[in-house]
Amino acid sequence: MEQKKKTRRRASRITAIFLTGLFVCAVAACGKEQMPEGNLIVNDEGEERSVKLFGPMGKTDPDAENTLRTAQERTVIMAEKASGITVDYNTYTAQDYQEKTYDDVCIERVRSGLDDFYLLNPDVIKLLGEEGMLADLSDLDAVKNLREVVKTANTVNGKLVAIPQEIVAYGLFINQDLFDRYDLEHPQTPEEFLECCRVFQENGYETPVGANRWWLETFVLSQGFADLYNGGNTEAEIKAINSGKKKLSDYMRPGFEFLKEMLDKGYIDAKTAYTYEAIDGEGADFKAQKTPMVMAYWGAANTDYLYGNVDFNLQVIGFPTSRGQMPVVSMTGYGVSAGSQHLEDTKKILDQMLSDEALSLYMENNQVISPSKNLEADCVDALKPLNDRINEGVYVLGSNANLRVEQWGNTCLIVRELLNGASVDACMKEFDRLQEDCMEKDGAGD
Repeated sequence: MEQKKKTRRRASRITAIFLTGLFVCAVAACGKEQMPEGNLIVNDEGEERSVKLFGPMGKTDPDAENTLRTAQERTVIMAEKASGITVDYNTYTAQDYQEKTYDDVCIERVRSGLDDFYLLNPDVIKLLGEEGMLADLSDLDAVKNLREVVKTANTVNGKLVAIPQEIVAYGLFINQDLFDRYDLEHPQTPEEFLECCRVFQENGYETPVGANRWWLETFVLSQGFADLYNGGNTEAEIKAINSGKKKLSDYMRPGFEFLKEMLDKGYIDAKTAYTYEAIDGEGADFKAQKTPMVMAYWGAANTDYLYGNVDFNLQVIGFPTSRGQMPVVSMTGYGVSAGSQHLEDTKKILDQMLSDEALSLYMENNQVISPSKNLEADCVDALKPLNDRINEGVYVLGSNANLRVEQWGNTCLIVRELLNGASVDACMKEFDRLQEDCMEKDGAGD
């Protein structure tokens, strides 16, 4: 039982760092729990109306330059004006919570009913949704505009329990100049990808794929779930996995065998990948054109200090699978406490924040993929190949609350075991154990 707790905590830390972390890493130390400046809005009866938002960022100074903060805050301001309700910010900072991760704190606060709504990571959405701690948001007006991928990823036990302001897409970042130099086409399949690696290695690129200890699971998830999400039978397959009729390890095995082959051939340096932090590790070699390919998320192509200002032709494509190039999509989401004393006011605020008007404002700052099917990203040229696939409805979900086994964090942890020398069979046994644990939990609850 203790091992189960440790596994969930490690997975929770990973998700916190690299999903909500997309916000946290861009924010300097925020203040402690903050109250809004100025007076609260008063309704006709003279009663103040406000709701509490808990997240990794608070209100900024009017001239703040941080675009991630500003984008979210601008939508909050718009929602406040439209609804006549004020949003109070309660903010997570590491120094305030010491050893507790953002996920840990969110779980505690939701269970304790300390706030009205929260910015949550996928594994926390899943956990709290299953506990019945999050309100059903399916009655919001904004829901009719949502992409199906958003509803699929955040529906728990038939209830839509979270909605994001952006969709995070992961892809393969490639140096197009090097591909052109060696007459290489964009790889569509794992076999074509391995051939590209062989050509690069034979031409002096000792490690063709720059990797870190967090994002190699994108290869596994894209290959493992390419058919599940694009074969027209998604719901039935997920039910079969959740019931135990299909083994999760059978989906994961091709991706792990693919990674093992890359490791054995030296296309990925397992030792450095095991210790590298995302982008901080492999990013320097990629920008210096010593490594032809890396994995990263959509926003890295827009941000100058990441990969948005490299000295070569950057292209971002999907990961190679049997169904061609496949983006991996994940997302944080806003969830509302089911026990909120201001439930209707909170839903009104969130509905305004998720309106097409507000999401369009959000996109002006961040150039992200919107959860609304009515809004198309104005992406940089480098992202167009990846964006085209997403617009075609071709993608794999890196996080899906409908799957009983949390996949993003757990897959990452098991990939790290592969990097550390574990066999593919040993990795598959760990997936089997996770699935069996979920089955036992479900049985115990019946």
